[in-house]
Amino acid sequence: MTEVLLSAKNISVRFGGVLAVNNVSFDVKRGEVFTLIGPNGAGKTTVFNLISRIYAPTTGSIEFDGKLLTAQPPHRIASLGIARTFQNIELFEHATVLHNLLIGRHTHHSPGLWSEMFFTGKVRAAEIAAREKVEEVIDFLDLQHHRDALVAGLPYGVRKVVELARALCTEPRLLLLDEPSSGLNVEETEDMAFWIQDIQHELGVTVLMVEHDMSLVSKVSDRVLAMNQGEMLAMGTPREVQADPGVVEAYLGSIDDVSALRREAA
Repeated sequence: MTEVLLSAKNISVRFGGVLAVNNVSFDVKRGEVFTLIGPNGAGKTTVFNLISRIYAPTTGSIEFDGKLLTAQPPHRIASLGIARTFQNIELFEHATVLHNLLIGRHTHHSPGLWSEMFFTGKVRAAEIAAREKVEEVIDFLDLQHHRDALVAGLPYGVRKVVELARALCTEPRLLLLDEPSSGLNVEETEDMAFWIQDIQHELGVTVLMVEHDMSLVSKVSDRVLAMNQGEMLAMGTPREVQADPGVVEAYLGSIDDVSALRREAA
């Protein structure tokens, strides 16, 4: 039986009078790509924010590798082995790609004040190890030509890969990808699918993803959870979920409307 890495049980969150997530439960197995789908306002990113400890659940619990995440302060999440990218890219635009990636190593670098001041052997060894890991990620994601470029001057698609690279530099066990194909063209989306598959198979990282592009979802996901208006609609393989009548209705309108569209197309 595959070990469960992340487990959300009956999580709900309320903002004033709005119930953004309502009694949602799911498990993410170690080594899989698990994807949350649903129309805008379904509560997908709110679930990500609960896992990241940006929000606290009103009810329910979330466990990561046996540890209760809801008992952890937000600044501890990265050091536990969880990394995240954002739908709107969050990078230091006036720093180089290399410096952005080195920032991703901060969770593995904790010398004392005096060690830093006198640049001891321990500090030197830590900096060398950080640079080696960053160079590994640069090679892995084919970012060699952009290593010393300022992020502000890079195309949008490259910036998405840089943000992915920074997350990988933390050496996560769970990678949260918030709409990784957002703003990408078809070719860049295909490249993103390639990277996600390599991250899963070559690096052994478990991936939890929010995504709207169903071609990407179908290509890389092992299991999918469909949500709508904060609630669970269906869970299963990409094919099973896309064929679910409730999912079809949430995306395209009523079943009668979808049938009419199919008849017109025929």
